[in-house]
Amino acid sequence: MSTLIYLVGLVLAIVAVYDICKKPISLVGKVICSVIVLATSWIGLLVYYLYAKNHITDWFK
Repeated sequence: MSTLIYLVGLVLAIVAVYDICKKPISLVGKVICSVIVLATSWIGLLVYYLYAKNHITDWFK
């Protein structure tokens, strides 16, 4: 069961980083957001998908 949870988290993290890389923000903003999402694991993924996904372009204009 823990392997399944790990794999789901890994796939979601990869999708989140890919989504961040497609955003029209600076390279520094992409790196910062990607590192935060990857470093904070599930909490970072939840924050990204529930809130930050729609606000990230405003933060890094």
